[in-house]
Amino acid sequence: MNPANQTPTLQVSGLQFSYPGHELFSNLSLNLSPGITMVLGGDGRGKSTLLRLLAGALPAQGGQLRINGTDSLVQAANYKAQVFWADPRAGEFDKLSVPEYFALQRGNYSHFDDVVLAEVTEGLGLHAHLHKQLFMLSTGSKRKVFLAAAFASGVPVTLIDEPFAALDLPSIGFALSWLSGAIGQNSRVWVIADYAVPSGLALTQTLDLGD
Repeated sequence: MNPANQTPTLQVSGLQFSYPGHELFSNLSLNLSPGITMVLGGDGRGKSTLLRLLAGALPAQGGQLRINGTDSLVQAANYKAQVFWADPRAGEFDKLSVPEYFALQRGNYSHFDDVVLAEVTEGLGLHAHLHKQLFMLSTGSKRKVFLAAAFASGVPVTLIDEPFAALDLPSIGFALSWLSGAIGQNSRVWVIADYAVPSGLALTQTLDLGD
């Protein structure tokens, strides 16, 4: 629990979103403070959609989202500068080399940390892939690139969808260890969407969207 007088980093009020014939969120409200929030749910329950809404990548049909008081609609650019999100299934960055992708994210985020990037690149075993374009990478290696950028971004809110899918066991272990170590060292909010809670990961709160 956080002190009662601490304002949540990410505030969601009355969020509404539906696909045709399928309502996902109706009047959803969340207050997310530093630490890890786990979003659980089965296929089609809206895990990825919620992350896209929180990122401002998908417009909500109602409600309000604020990061440190910055409104996602009124101050859209400032809002997006405070949140990291990369859709692991999208191909919009596929033509970029790994260093070019990192350079793009370095330009997007003023607190991008190259020391963290180097540490995570080493820990995830990415050195062998640094000369490649993203479309040349396996699913697991591409996710590692996005994870490295997420960890290094330094933003208040980081959104990660199924971060351990297709990763090798050593990389899963490194990512879990890094996340666990980072929680007590800074004031970042991490929102992780997955089917189950990874073993040994301490959570601030859990949002279960159901099976």
